[in-house]
Amino acid sequence: MITPLLKHSISCFASLLFLGLSTGFAQHSILPAESRVEIFPRQTQHVHGSSLVALPNGDLLAVWFQGSGERTADDVLLMGARKSKNSNTWTAPFIMADTPGIPDCNPVLFLNTKNELFLVWIAVLGNRWEHSILRVKRSLDFLQSGAPTWHWQDNIFLKPGDEFAEEVKAKFKELPDADLAWAEYAPAYERMIAEASLDSKKRSIGWMTRIKPLLIDGKIILPLYSDGFNFSIMAISEDHGDTWKPGKPLVGKGPIQPALAKRKNGELVAMLRDSGDGPTMIQQSISRDGGISWTAAQKTELPNTASVELLTLQDGRWWLVGNDLHDGRYRLALWISEDEGKTWSSPQYLENDLSKAGSFSYPSLIQDTDGKVHLTYSSHFPDRKTIQYVRIDPKAVK
Repeated sequence: MITPLLKHSISCFASLLFLGLSTGFAQHSILPAESRVEIFPRQTQHVHGSSLVALPNGDLLAVWFQGSGERTADDVLLMGARKSKNSNTWTAPFIMADTPGIPDCNPVLFLNTKNELFLVWIAVLGNRWEHSILRVKRSLDFLQSGAPTWHWQDNIFLKPGDEFAEEVKAKFKELPDADLAWAEYAPAYERMIAEASLDSKKRSIGWMTRIKPLLIDGKIILPLYSDGFNFSIMAISEDHGDTWKPGKPLVGKGPIQPALAKRKNGELVAMLRDSGDGPTMIQQSISRDGGISWTAAQKTELPNTASVELLTLQDGRWWLVGNDLHDGRYRLALWISEDEGKTWSSPQYLENDLSKAGSFSYPSLIQDTDGKVHLTYSSHFPDRKTIQYVRIDPKAVK
């Protein structure tokens, strides 16, 4: 027999259960979005590494790489699509760039201060990441349908000097000793990297794009990384992208794919994917000279298994997006900072696949002049893949 007290208890438990299910138990709830659409139907080809730019007329332009694989697949090229300001749908994809017979990967779209559109990416020579060459296209005619009309295409060549090797040696001395796999027959990690940094060829090629640049005071700071060195560097232009020079290397145990923001005191902060010793955590580095030199990268307390993205909002908050995991990419988290990256909120979620079948990574994160935040990221399932688009009103996110 169900007594009144037992009936009341069951009713309370049911209410709590419903509340928990409806909110995803709070910490696993999905962020509210004004729009959430796949840019194109899920397909069998590999699609990855998207980038997004808001155009002066309010339209969006996206780019990603697509083909039968990544660096080992010679059919990989760059594809793009458009979304008009007043539409919730994207156009059919079109070709943005293709180096015949060579994989094209990791595209980045941005506008310089003259509203000239840049597409920077890598052509993977010899099917090896460490042999990649930086390529660039530029356009002043990009508001029409389909691909922009490019008026310039070239390579970006960097030539770090002897200061590169000196910086590597100095920064490794600042890092904690973590040669976990050292043996007499297997030289220490730091020693091998230091030796490689003396090779002018190795330090001049293999730099790869992934994240949008930071534009400050007429300067473009384009973050790059190397799988050969397993750390990062900035390509810097002070003439709107006409010429580029390398900064000093951003050194650490696997700090790659830097995402950048500027503090009010002038410091630049890089939040980086961790490709080093476990457990993998988002790494952080600081520059106090406009992106030329960086502190040795250190692990934060934020878990990380794939690339991260960082954005300074118009209201001063910082948004950081990445996988808050150690065992996959089935969750995509948003952290918020109200003190310029000194502390971060608990994560909220853009994706949270409890079955762990999905993979969500490589986010691109921008804000338009109307204040709306736009994201694209890879959305992979066992037999199909696409690029996901999400639009969020940041005022609705606490």
